[in-house]
Amino acid sequence: MSDLIAQLSDEAVELLIRLIKTPSFSREEAGTATLIEEFLTAHGVRPKRQQNNVWAVSHDFDASKPTILLNSHHDTVKAGAGWVYDPFGAVLEGDKLIGLGSNDAGASAVSLLATFLYLQDKPNAFNLICAITAEEEISGANGIRSVLPEFGKIDLGIVGEPTGMNLAIAEKGLIVLDCTAHGKTGHAARNEGENALYKALDDIQWLRSFQFPEVSPLLGPVKTTVTQISAGTQHNVVPDRCQFVIDVRTNELYQNQGIVDFLRGKMQSEIVPRSTHLNSSRISENHPLIRKGIAMGKTTYGSPTLSDQSMMPFETLKMGPGESARSHTPDEFILVSEIRAGIRDYIKLLTDLQL
Repeated sequence: MSDLIAQLSDEAVELLIRLIKTPSFSREEAGTATLIEEFLTAHGVRPKRQQNNVWAVSHDFDASKPTILLNSHHDTVKAGAGWVYDPFGAVLEGDKLIGLGSNDAGASAVSLLATFLYLQDKPNAFNLICAITAEEEISGANGIRSVLPEFGKIDLGIVGEPTGMNLAIAEKGLIVLDCTAHGKTGHAARNEGENALYKALDDIQWLRSFQFPEVSPLLGPVKTTVTQISAGTQHNVVPDRCQFVIDVRTNELYQNQGIVDFLRGKMQSEIVPRSTHLNSSRISENHPLIRKGIAMGKTTYGSPTLSDQSMMPFETLKMGPGESARSHTPDEFILVSEIRAGIRDYIKLLTDLQL
């Protein structure tokens, strides 16, 4: 490993420790955004900032070249019950760095920053933009979606999330559907009314037995799950309204709006999607970036978890140090060796890449 890569790796770990010690719940990331700004400025970069999103553009940007976006997030969920360690303590025990957001996705964020600093002055066949953004954990409107228009044309994105530095070449999308079955009130003791709860159950039963026909070899089938239901005001009144929620995990063979339109045609309940922009994504195994990753010994797979790549209307790869199973768990951690190896792999993957 070169001296510069070793130095940048040390600085990435130091930055991550500072980030962990600075609470950065979604919509409350101002402190960590400032730390990232200061880190880039200290390395001679002029970062840009919009709300709590921070990004930098490689020196000598050339509009005739393709542009690669390096993106990860610096917001975290709130620490749940069961933590033994201080979530903001950034405790280092041997190779293990313990703290909230260490694995998801602080390690990816600092590794991509180090990769950007190493490559930005090298003779690349592409431009680089490195954006460390906010509100990923809530798919918020003031996160990556709000700043993508500032970047201009992007040809490829690498989204830093914990994948064990393997290649997540597909990712499931998400639709949350608020459904309402309508009926008429009546007295439960008489044969009156039109029971909205029964109408909802008819729709739910149909949904349980229905399977979308297109099954992805990487992501499997579209998965629909009813997760909430509410009806009725008192024991002797037939409910005229029943509300339920469907969690839909989509594969890359369907567009979210198409699924909504199809379900509206099959179910009697009213269906209102909370959003339709969190689409599934897929990049071809024949893409030069993926071919190079496979040549490095990386494996490809489909990811069931949602990330900001769902909002990116260009080809993306999800890849980063750490393991997805550690995310959102008590005593979340990252190995320092994973960060160092991640930086090396990111650099190797992008060095001499031809798009």
